[in-house]
Amino acid sequence: MSKKITTATPPTEKYNKEQGWNSNTDLGCDLKSVLRSDVCMKVGKDYQGVLKLDSEPIVDEFLCRDPHYTFVETIPATAKRRNPHVYSGKYVTVTRWNDGSYHPNLKPMRVDEGFTVDGYAIGVCNELRQALKGLVEVEVN
Repeated sequence: MSKKITTATPPTEKYNKEQGWNSNTDLGCDLKSVLRSDVCMKVGKDYQGVLKLDSEPIVDEFLCRDPHYTFVETIPATAKRRNPHVYSGKYVTVTRWNDGSYHPNLKPMRVDEGFTVDGYAIGVCNELRQALKGLVEVEVN
């Protein structure tokens, strides 16, 4: 039987250094936030972004200025479609791959009432010709 130890104390300094974490606390600092998703920060919500130190603390004989930070929320990177459809018909779709080549794909064939092999083959042929005419320019000599 294993015992699970829970504690409210943070990990030790040695553990933080081993994991690549550095713990710093700036007391009395100013933070300006530039948010895209909310007007004001919400309690407990995580924000993805960039934190920048604008000015270091200044301490001299007559003046004490706290450090100033700016946080700018970034938009999460959206996944780009890997192989976008450049043509979509009743029987055929054509996708363009990253290398610029076109790949025709047949849609699932429904064999129901009124289906004929010749009608299906002619429909595929016509759609494929229509798709390729719009995508490929071939010079005929």
